[in-house]
Amino acid sequence: MNTPFFIAKRYFWSKKKSSFISIISIISMIEVAIVTMALVIVLSVYNGMSEMIKNLYNTFDPELKVVPTKGKSFELDKTTLEDIQALPGVSVVTEVIEDNAFVRYRDAQVVITMKGVSDNYVDQHRLDSMVVEGDFKLRDGRKMFAVIGRGVQYVLSLSLKNDFYPLQFFYPKRGKVNSIDPTKLTNRKIIAPSGVFAIERKFDYNYVFVPIDFAADLLEYGNRRTALEIQIVPTRAIPEVKAALQKMLGDDFEIQTQDEQHAEMIRVLKLEKFFVFLTFAFIIGVASVTIFFTLSMLAIEKKKDIAVLYTLGAERNTIQKIFLYEGILISFTGAIIGLTLGYGILYLQDTFGFVKMGMQTAIFDDYPVKIEWIDFLIVSLTLIIVTSLASFRPASMATKYDDNALLQ
Repeated sequence: MNTPFFIAKRYFWSKKKSSFISIISIISMIEVAIVTMALVIVLSVYNGMSEMIKNLYNTFDPELKVVPTKGKSFELDKTTLEDIQALPGVSVVTEVIEDNAFVRYRDAQVVITMKGVSDNYVDQHRLDSMVVEGDFKLRDGRKMFAVIGRGVQYVLSLSLKNDFYPLQFFYPKRGKVNSIDPTKLTNRKIIAPSGVFAIERKFDYNYVFVPIDFAADLLEYGNRRTALEIQIVPTRAIPEVKAALQKMLGDDFEIQTQDEQHAEMIRVLKLEKFFVFLTFAFIIGVASVTIFFTLSMLAIEKKKDIAVLYTLGAERNTIQKIFLYEGILISFTGAIIGLTLGYGILYLQDTFGFVKMGMQTAIFDDYPVKIEWIDFLIVSLTLIIVTSLASFRPASMATKYDDNALLQ
């Protein structure tokens, strides 16, 4: 029988007698449980929000994106495009021209990010589920259409039902223009809107999709492109295809995965999560102070018991273990309760979505949660380390009471 653990368990909970110290121990345990539960819930909600944001961005972004390392555009010839399309693992190659443009609709005007895409972009149906009005249609025979973000629609007060007013796109002419007439300083093209999409504010208030030849004419790009968006065959690994593309295209191009396209955002999300964890780790440290004082008072209350143990031949190491085990019992029991309650709440939220975001969107309504077991492990290790440090001093103090305490 492990004598120190048996005694620690009796000090922690006894059916026959509930002393003041036992009550304080239970309060400390409840405090640890609440903090642990709150920490795992907050981290899981943060994981869910991060995953949701990444999924929204990944809906908009391609699996691989080819961009020039210098400048914002590059000349694309037919041979290069065919070579990329023939590369093993490549399913679809979409040509892209993306740049800012000035848009006017009736009396409203706004600067948007115009994204011209080749016809196969529509065939991928990547944004079909994000269309909230109209259709994601860029071409009908020879007639061209634009698909706009919901934020752009709000700013322009645009109605898809009004066929009398098209969208007017303006872009500065290239080269030197010898004219004082403002209308001759810019290129102008008109196009009718066909649909409205809603993804996330960054996209909704900025992006307008148009056919690539519309964008090329407005910007005078000719065969130049700003990017190539590549969809991978599901059975092929993205890093493998990326390496083959990089080898084919050389150092003049950069191949970006979805995470690399938003590397800064992902870095910020990880940093924020780290500081959230530090904040709650500090709260765990505050909770451990209660354990420190609980064990200190227990050491004072039980000094005669300690003296008796010394008389019976107990060593200092045995006495120290009693109070270390007492601290472990408090923290471990609280952690188990907190982790169990936290997991239960997260499971219910993930299954039934009791807590709502409190906003009306076309994408999500419930607070997203994502349980990552590594978070549970880190929280548990943090509790063990912090409470062990908090228990060490009272355990050392308890060893100072020897058999002379019997004489007091």
